[in-house]
Amino acid sequence: MADNADPFRLRVAKALCDTLKSITAANGYQHDFSDYTDEISVQRARVFRGRTIFGENDPLPMLSVLEDPRSREPIDAAAMSGNAMNEYRLLIQGFVQNDQDNPLDPAYRASADVITALVKAKQVKDFKILGLGNVAPCVIGLAIGEPVHRPPDDDVSAVAYFLVPVTLTLAENLETPFA
Repeated sequence: MADNADPFRLRVAKALCDTLKSITAANGYQHDFSDYTDEISVQRARVFRGRTIFGENDPLPMLSVLEDPRSREPIDAAAMSGNAMNEYRLLIQGFVQNDQDNPLDPAYRASADVITALVKAKQVKDFKILGLGNVAPCVIGLAIGEPVHRPPDDDVSAVAYFLVPVTLTLAENLETPFA
């Protein structure tokens, strides 16, 4: 077994966040989701894992990678143990500055940057999607779903936001999560 401090799925989530942090103007995008240094010289992130609550002191634009809570298809009992191909369904939620006249325009632009970065991450020549190798455990597929864009509201967000569903196909052994 490989000597890894994090379970494979956390390593995948971190690799996905690293891909999202590569979205910068220097890399040809319209947005900057890289880490930054704030006004008091503290290193801060714009990409988060598993975070659902944000406040007015958080940076815009920013992203949060969440597991998709929607129900999943029943899994074949044989796939629940041992080596299998499993779906790891995530949602990338992005928050952007408001545009008073056209609130969704910034969300469309930011989600397009996110999708472009994801497409680049899956078009690697050596089949190392997200840089995680090509021998199990590894990511063998990355499918991008249809993005959803929403204006500010009082329930979810005070700023415009978007959701991009992502399904990663993992070759893994669920019985050895640290492999």
